[in-house]
Parts: sequence; C-alpha cells; structure tokens
Amino acid sequence: MVTISFIHYSENKWWAFKQMRLLPPEIEQVEGVIFSKLLGTGSGFGFSLKPDFSTYSLLIKWKDETTKDQFFNSHQLFQELVGKSNTIKTYLLEELGAHGSWYGANPFEEHAAYDGNQIAIITRARINVLKLPRFWSNVPKASKAIKEAKGLVFTKGIGEWPLIEQATFSIWENMEAMKNYAYQDTHKEIIKRVKQENWYKEELFARFNVKGSFQH
Repeated sequence: MVTISFIHYSENKWWAFKQMRLLPPEIEQVEGVIFSKLLGTGSGFGFSLKPDFSTYSLLIKWKDETTKDQFFNSHQLFQELVGKSNTIKTYLLEELGAHGSWYGANPFEEHAAYDGNQIAIITRARINVLKLPRFWSNVPKASKAIKEAKGLVFTKGIGEWPLIEQATFSIWENMEAMKNYAYQDTHKEIIKRVKQENWYKEELFARFNVKGSFQH
C-alpha cells in the first residue's frame, strides 16, 4: 500500500516550509514506513517553475495496512500536521509497477493487476544541469497538453528540489484516458526529445490503482 497526502496550509506557511528539512528523518523512523518523501509542490499543471508554498505532499510506501492505519489515526507526527494545516487529502494507492529509479532504487516494483477503475501516475525526473534550459522551455507546451487532456481527474507538480528534481502526480478516469494522453502527438514529441537529447540523469514512471481517498 502506498499513500500520497496533499497538505494545504492557509496559515503556518513558514512552519510548513521548515518541515521540508525537519520532518523527513522523523517519518523514516515511523514503524512500517518502507519509503517516504516529503515534497514541495508547484502552481499550475504539471512541472512548474513557480512553487506553491501553501501545499506540500507526503508520499509513503507502507509495510502493511495496520501500520498505515496507525499512522493516520493516531501517530503524533500526523496529528501535528493535521493541527497545523487547513486540510489534508490522502489517496490510497496500489502498485501496478514502475520502471526507472529514484536515487538508484525502484521503490514501486510490486505488480498488482489493473482493476479497471481510476489509475494514478507518478513521473519523476532528475534533470541534467546542462539541459535545464531545454527542459524548461518545453514545460509550457507540456502543461497545456495535460490541462486539455480528456479523462484527467487531478494533477499536481511535486518535487524535492526546485528546477532540478521534478515530478508530477496525476489521476485519470481509467487506463484508456491515460494512454490517450501519453500517445498524443505533443507528449510523444517531448518524450522523444528527452531520450534523444539526454535531458534526465534519472527518471521514474510508476502506475497505481486508486483504491480510495480520505480527508482530514
């Protein structure tokens, strides 16, 4: 089981920003956490140069349902996030597998079967510094394409470091809608440039069944 929580702050924004450094080592020590990332988010659709300092994302892979439930129901770290934030929306995800790596490892290798319902995608890239101008010059075109995509339920840019380490999280009505976007001309053209010009030092593409959501 994987969860991704979008934490929105109307106040306490400086406190939230400081958690980018303070919270990750504490989350890593929580029982049942296999993999975790506290991520900033961007404004608009897809990758974004403009950060959204009102929203952060907490991505966690869990050992089992029990430890996941304990964290969200009663753990002190999550209760503090609830108290400081305005809302927290959490999506429950089941791994359909991934290719690529995140700092040298693939955290989402498990393969469930697609259940025919909503599908979530995480795409993550560590961009070659020399390719940053090429990458960011193509972002507006990519953002426009995903904004206009049919079957898109939700998307948000997420990342660890501005400019260099970027990712997107998206939810689609079904596999067909996701593939229609992936195979349309604008997206295929950009992916071709990524490969030919070696924009990325590292990349990851992961798929998930969306099994539900809850909000605090």
